[in-house]
Amino acid sequence: MQPDDIARVARDAFGIEELRPQQLDAIEAAIAGRDVLVVWATGAGKSAVYQVTAAMRPGLTAIVSPLIALQEDQLARIDEAPDAPEGVVLNSSRGAREQREGWDAIRSGEASYVLLAPEQLAKDDVVEQLVEVGVSLLVIDEAHCIAAWGHDFRPDYLLLGEVAERLGRPPIMALTATATSPVRTEIIERLGMSDPAILVGDVDRPNIELGVRRHTDEAEKRDAVIAQVAELPHPGLLYTATRRATEQYAEALADRGLRAVAYHAGLPSKDRTRVHEAFHDGDVDVVVATSAFGMGIDKADVRFVVHADVPDSIDAYYQELGRAGRDGEPATATLHYRPEDLSLRRFFAASAPKRGELKRLVSAVTGGTRRRADLAEAADLSPRRVTALLTVLVDAGAIRTGRTGVALRRGMTVERAVDAALERTEERERIDHSRIEMLRNYAETRRCRRATLLGYFGQDYVEPCGNCDTCAARAGDAGDADESDAAAADSPFTVDEVVRHQEWGEGTVMAVEPDRITVFFESQGYKVLSTDLVAERGLLAPA
Repeated sequence: MQPDDIARVARDAFGIEELRPQQLDAIEAAIAGRDVLVVWATGAGKSAVYQVTAAMRPGLTAIVSPLIALQEDQLARIDEAPDAPEGVVLNSSRGAREQREGWDAIRSGEASYVLLAPEQLAKDDVVEQLVEVGVSLLVIDEAHCIAAWGHDFRPDYLLLGEVAERLGRPPIMALTATATSPVRTEIIERLGMSDPAILVGDVDRPNIELGVRRHTDEAEKRDAVIAQVAELPHPGLLYTATRRATEQYAEALADRGLRAVAYHAGLPSKDRTRVHEAFHDGDVDVVVATSAFGMGIDKADVRFVVHADVPDSIDAYYQELGRAGRDGEPATATLHYRPEDLSLRRFFAASAPKRGELKRLVSAVTGGTRRRADLAEAADLSPRRVTALLTVLVDAGAIRTGRTGVALRRGMTVERAVDAALERTEERERIDHSRIEMLRNYAETRRCRRATLLGYFGQDYVEPCGNCDTCAARAGDAGDADESDAAAADSPFTVDEVVRHQEWGEGTVMAVEPDRITVFFESQGYKVLSTDLVAERGLLAPA
């Protein structure tokens, strides 16, 4: 397929005047039948890649997206295109009649795209109907959700590798904005991707001014957040940690004369949809939201993203701040925090599984109970708890799920399965704790904040950026920047290099700074090691 042919389809069918070189590379690889992993910054045009690819491949393209709102946004973009093939959505928000009409359009060949949530593909009847029709391309959007080490791990994504096999193993296109090197490796392994074309773009968003404001008192922090949001150009997003805080901040901002609305997962579906539409149409100045708002939101003119509370990780923070300034115009991203907030975040994690409940559940599986619905009764657990425990057991490699239901993996006993799940839980807790420490490092650094942020994602950056608060504070002092550049040049290790530690095993170098090296170890998470100690004691060696 010639680039001119791809450019013509992009222009005529979707109104895309020009594709970037990496977009062309990804589309060419996918059209040729290769698996493709795309890691690009928010707003870099990931959707265009699968849309154009699907229009140029015969057959049905199945697109897996984690949120109903995201699916609806993606379908709307397809529907609004000048001459794009038809698409349908199959999710729990659609009634029985709409579902039937959707399947009719798929079977007749009228629809070329079908958008589904991963939980839809956990249903045998849905997969079997797709097998009957035939899927020529499987697109996994927000692919970082499949990675157990990722910041937004979603259990239903674990099934997608198996689903791909049941579908006859069509080419897979995995898309994400946030994936460190270890997460990229896990995405490829979990999906069973074969020699994929990997396209990793520049994750920097230079038009976004980065800043952090430290506070000693909750009331003072709240006043500062309200004052800043009231002064910034609109529209914008204000993120908080709790549903209650969204309501409180929205009310306070409304008192300042702003059109501010709250958004969280506890709102009725119709209210959430109304907020999405009002924000998209420019009828709202500020959406005050929990992390439930924003994944896949395609609004170019968001002028700020302010966090009143610390997010769970730098991954989550980057994902959320990336919703600002997609039009390339100046935008602002500010994190407000108190030092103790970085300790409290760990208590937001789901409660760890207990040995007794794991043993009851695994015993029920070995006793012949296969269906998830029956396991709750057999193990005397709530359905929600069964789902949470099954996630841990699947992630630990102790059980598998398939067409016949849940089963223990070969060679596993009840005790081995329970031990594996508990060990995996401890690993995840260490990973989560290390992410909090990385967020603390970002919040408290005195070096260029952009260099610190991009270093977490394994991207070298020559500081100063000139568009963050720390660079502004030390304007005119080039010494630190020269020192950072020299450190990267003099270090025996490079970003993305695989190294070995005597105690922690293999790890991946994520960042090299003048006084420290950041390494991700699969069993430990992120570790920041003194450059001097690494050299003196030989703590790291090439793997």
